[in-house]
Amino acid sequence: MDRESLRLRRFPKAMKALCMIVCMVMMGLGWSSPASSEMLRIGHRLCYAVSEMTMPRDVMPSTFSCAGVPEGYQMGTLWLRASVSPDTHKSDDLSLIVHSSRFDRLIVAFTYADGIVERQDVRSGDFGIHWRAGGQLVFQAPHRDAQLAAVTLRFDKVASARLLRIRLVQRGEESTQTTGLAILIGAALVLLLVGAVYNASLALAVRKQFSAWQAAWAASMVAWGACWSQIHLFVFPKMAGALSAQICTGLTCLAIALATLSVVTALNDVHLSRWLRRTALGLSGAVVLLGIPLSMMRSGPIDQLGAALGMLVLADLVTVAFSIGQAWRRGSHEARSFAGAWAVPMLVLASTSFFDADAMFWGAGSQIFVLFAAAWQTLWLSIAASRVYARMRVERDLAWQAEAQAQELARRDALTGLPNRRGFIDRVETILDHMRNADETVAMLLIDVDWFKSINDVYGHDAGDVVLQGIARCLAPEESSVCAVARLGGEEFAMLVAGMENVALMRFAELLRGRIGSYDHGAVIASRAVTASIGIARAEKAADFHSLYRAADEALYEAKRCGRNRVAIQLLHAPEPSDNVRRPVALES
Repeated sequence: MDRESLRLRRFPKAMKALCMIVCMVMMGLGWSSPASSEMLRIGHRLCYAVSEMTMPRDVMPSTFSCAGVPEGYQMGTLWLRASVSPDTHKSDDLSLIVHSSRFDRLIVAFTYADGIVERQDVRSGDFGIHWRAGGQLVFQAPHRDAQLAAVTLRFDKVASARLLRIRLVQRGEESTQTTGLAILIGAALVLLLVGAVYNASLALAVRKQFSAWQAAWAASMVAWGACWSQIHLFVFPKMAGALSAQICTGLTCLAIALATLSVVTALNDVHLSRWLRRTALGLSGAVVLLGIPLSMMRSGPIDQLGAALGMLVLADLVTVAFSIGQAWRRGSHEARSFAGAWAVPMLVLASTSFFDADAMFWGAGSQIFVLFAAAWQTLWLSIAASRVYARMRVERDLAWQAEAQAQELARRDALTGLPNRRGFIDRVETILDHMRNADETVAMLLIDVDWFKSINDVYGHDAGDVVLQGIARCLAPEESSVCAVARLGGEEFAMLVAGMENVALMRFAELLRGRIGSYDHGAVIASRAVTASIGIARAEKAADFHSLYRAADEALYEAKRCGRNRVAIQLLHAPEPSDNVRRPVALES
């Protein structure tokens, strides 16, 4: 197995270990919202007022309403006010946490019992030191001897009051919560980033469309997570506020479309009906088409369009769930992987409808659920893809090995195990090319068994096969980098040797002839001796195969004509205008 296959097998273990570390961090930091945190909502501790944006910074509305829903604030100013009870909080150690949304400016006024008002403000594009991971803004009440009486928030051109999440917490608790939330978000983004890089490398390596879509989806979730959590403000501080919120909306729609594409491209037509595939693609396209204008809006029916977008997303998820279920019933292995990957995100999205996610996870709301569900999904699918591709590589390597073995067998003689004519020619061409570059002499030996037909006639073809196998055992030890051995067919064998001069070559041929003649073939042919005639063609410089073969065949014919069981040699010289072949000379045993 090659190194890439081993890496594919090791990757799931690394991802599982990373996931276990994340789970331990989550368990250690705790998931429930601290008891001392207090959510502030309109109608629950928060009263509101709406005014024109021309109202001076230091002036507050004279009256606030604590019932109903504010209207007409998108192009003006929304005021929110909450009284602070000294019995509930330590007024000198309070922090106000606001989940950032689309607004132009936010001013927070801390009003004390002695009438002093301390103000802190941020604006879109400049959150200063107030931003925290998790898409939150933190305003710490200044320390004063007087009791904190109220907190007032002024939002200029806020897009939606419904999307605001506001909490009052103790200052030390705020530091613990924001630090823990940053750790959780960082862990989730690391998982997503690793999944994006890994799936992108898989897409390049195996040319699979699914891995490409999965990598794009994970990358979009990394971008969304960094933008939502405001971590990107380390690099791009001017993107704070409305611009980041708009980008997050667009990235959300893009991620949903890419996730849908990753499913429908992985399930083939056999397992997924065409109408269900088209429905899923159509819904994902509708999500993108509605999400683009919604991401650009700063005012207008944002809440209504957001609700419509939510319905489209829900319909898309239901369609994907039906697609996975149908493919699973039809025997798709990919559907099983998708079922495990999509189960957690779907359960998370469904469960947020039954409990108040905004009050949990230190104010991060349902977004932290989505981020970790996405990390789970990319982790699961990366592990599944790793196993599939590792198995594919093993199968491919086995197929290549079987193909190589088949090609080797095609070049081998089944009876003797020596190379056949095809294998011999391939090997000879390699040796000749090498000898031609080295300017070395080469020689071809044709070895033919004497009176072999009579062996078959008298003792049978099985005995003849045993004889041929014995001769092959006599020749096989000579196989080397400069010597090729083969059975060309019937009772004819061949050898190509390089680098031998005439005397050495004749001694070598005589050695072979003597070895064949003295070989004991056992009881298959009684005590009958088996001899062979050898024809040699030697070239001063490397010649081509066919010239050597013709010359060796003529030398073999001469050895046969002169009585068999002998060696005949023929020398080939460099081409001349006249005949370049010397008459073969037969040497008697």
